Amino acid sequence: MKRVLITGAAGFLGSHLCDRFIKEGYHVIAMDNLITGDLANIEHLFPLENFEFHNHDVSNFVHVSGKLDYIMHFASPASPIDYLKIPIQTLKVGSLGIHNLLGLAKEKGARVLIASTSEVYGDPLVHPQTEDYFGNVNPIGPRGVYDEAKRFQEAITMAYHTYHNVETRIVRIFNTYGPRMRLNDGRVVPAFIGQALRGEDLTIFGDGSQTRSFCYVDDLIEGIYRLLHSDYIYPVNIGNPNEITISDFAEEIIKLTGTDQKVIYKDLPVNDPLQRQPNIDKAISLLDWTPKVGRAEGMKITYEYFKNLPKEELVKMPKEF
Repeated sequence: MKRVLITGAAGFLGSHLCDRFIKEGYHVIAMDNLITGDLANIEHLFPLENFEFHNHDVSNFVHVSGKLDYIMHFASPASPIDYLKIPIQTLKVGSLGIHNLLGLAKEKGARVLIASTSEVYGDPLVHPQTEDYFGNVNPIGPRGVYDEAKRFQEAITMAYHTYHNVETRIVRIFNTYGPRMRLNDGRVVPAFIGQALRGEDLTIFGDGSQTRSFCYVDDLIEGIYRLLHSDYIYPVNIGNPNEITISDFAEEIIKLTGTDQKVIYKDLPVNDPLQRQPNIDKAISLLDWTPKVGRAEGMKITYEYFKNLPKEELVKMPKEF
């Protein structure tokens, strides 16, 4: 039985990765310090013999007994409401954390896949974004702690591949949504749905003309799984190129939820990207991957998930750190 270490395992994407690797017959070693993750996301896996959980911060030394075939590094705060509150931890997990895991991979002869992000492109001057675009990032802006942590993570990963022959893979993840997102994490999908469920007006930051491209979580996980088992060592965009303005998306949410909320506008945060659309030519040609779940179908599933959460989740304030 192959063994995989998944960091950030109790988070949104990490928990779905745990499910996929269990389904594929792997022994899953899940690791999370629970600073933003939630054990409820993976508690259904606890009774399984081929699943184990370790409450650990990967910014500290990481030890895993026995053989290890794969490492999936998904530990990191991923929404602005998190990384603006814990900027140092965000930088550490993208620097000390990946350093520890690359060292572990070198020791074990394991292949590492790191979760990078479309945020490495910053507020892009190239549209749609291709993997060879270097980005437009403000390193000292409020979002820089996340953007630069991911950019450094890519750089050290490639260095370990080049100088230590560690097998590495890099996925650049674009906006993803689906069940197990935190309702109060500040990203637009849970924010809009949460406001609709509470009967509040939907809040758009900026004039609403900025765009996003939303990928359903099952599609993303499929792309990541294929990339891990491919021979390609350079970054690959995984996302859904179906682009939409935030204003139009707000109208879709109002229609989906059957509410009659108004839309209110607030100032756009500093360095907030105005456009997000992945070029997925590499994913298509190298992985034979394209997204299968349309936004209407995926949002319906996601809305049902949020609607069925306990009522106290609707009013819960963002986690304090």
